[in-house]
Amino acid sequence: MGYVTVSAKIPRELKRLLERYGIRPGPVIREALEEAVRRRMAEELESRARRLAGKAGAGDEDVARYIREDRER
Repeated sequence: MGYVTVSAKIPRELKRLLERYGIRPGPVIREALEEAVRRRMAEELESRARRLAGKAGAGDEDVARYIREDRER
């Protein structure tokens, strides 16, 4: 897997606090971005499931059950 650099501007005070508490921004940013992507992927899958369920005549309860079953796998 290759890597790319992503930058963000933050207030000086935040940078000072990161340094003071020994927090490395890279891992924190990476985790936050990964979580944001997971959330969006889940939203997209839920939207697709609702569309497909509507076409198949399934209700919201069925969709919720399908999503739960899929998450448990």
